[in-house]
Amino acid sequence: MTNSEATNVTQRVFGELSDGTTVQAVTLDNGCLRAEILTRGGVLRSLQVNTPHGPVEAVLGLPDLAAYVADTDNLGILVGRYGNRIAGARYEHAGVRHWLDANEGRNHLHGGRHGFGRRLWTVLEQTPHRLVLALTSPAGEGGYPGTLDVTATFELSGAELLLTYHARTDAETPVNLTHHPYFNLAGDPQVPADSQWLRVPADHFLPVDAELIPTGEVRDVSGGAFDFREAVEVRLRRTDEAQVSASSGYDHCLVLAGDADCSAELYSPHSGVAMRIASPMPALQFYEGQALDCSQPKLGRGFCLEPQGFPDAPNHPHFPSTMLSPAEIYLHPIRYTFAHVSNASSWAEVGQALDANAGT
Repeated sequence: MTNSEATNVTQRVFGELSDGTTVQAVTLDNGCLRAEILTRGGVLRSLQVNTPHGPVEAVLGLPDLAAYVADTDNLGILVGRYGNRIAGARYEHAGVRHWLDANEGRNHLHGGRHGFGRRLWTVLEQTPHRLVLALTSPAGEGGYPGTLDVTATFELSGAELLLTYHARTDAETPVNLTHHPYFNLAGDPQVPADSQWLRVPADHFLPVDAELIPTGEVRDVSGGAFDFREAVEVRLRRTDEAQVSASSGYDHCLVLAGDADCSAELYSPHSGVAMRIASPMPALQFYEGQALDCSQPKLGRGFCLEPQGFPDAPNHPHFPSTMLSPAEIYLHPIRYTFAHVSNASSWAEVGQALDANAGT
């Protein structure tokens, strides 16, 4: 980092934890996007998209550290070791049963009580456009075998935010790292999140039981409430289909088609802001934030669109494996591309604007 870059780096004390540990808020700003990231949990607290009409806040955030410590909705966190749920907080591998933290009833969610979204990350590198955070999860933490060393790199480039996970382990362990921002691209909590248009090139989804655990079935989406292959206003797609009603809305894993061109696209006609998410992972968890109605009613709702491996994969041999061995390097880039399209006349217009900003 040059001296001129160092003077432009923005970092402030966001608060102190009960043990006196300081939590920092780091701001990245390249003129197109402005992101604020906390060292506790790697929380993406704010992501502003500059438009001809001024900045638009794309994610939901909380006012202070105390609110994040008390948060049970995982707003904006880096998720690990395992995003989503593992049934019964246990799995068996190579003849050995492993017991994990149970933190959602009898099940394991988002890494359990020791999940990465509640941990303090170390800043390895910081410039005005780039932040590298690091974390070591020791063997046995949360019940997982193997020490896992992780870095999460946030980078701004043009109208894109790139989050890249790298991880290595010294013993075979399940790993499913993802990201948990709540997106309402309207930038206004009074505008319902389900007025956003969503496209997900997924041809199947994973039905769940009453505990939101995959049943093991991989079901075709055709013609139902989970068919987002053509962009649609979400409130118009949601129906009283049993899978939606059972979870009071969407909280399901969509299985991307083999020829999927991205993980998801989202557009708010209110603000004109559009977003594309691209990741090499085979699935996307779509959660529409219905729990916020009770826990954070002033925030409104936001959509969690989480690229990931299959939930509960260690307990379903026919799901793609999420096991990481010491011989492998875990690599998961998540690219968020933004554009502004006022009064789009067609979805093709939204796609063209996003294409124009990709790779900037």
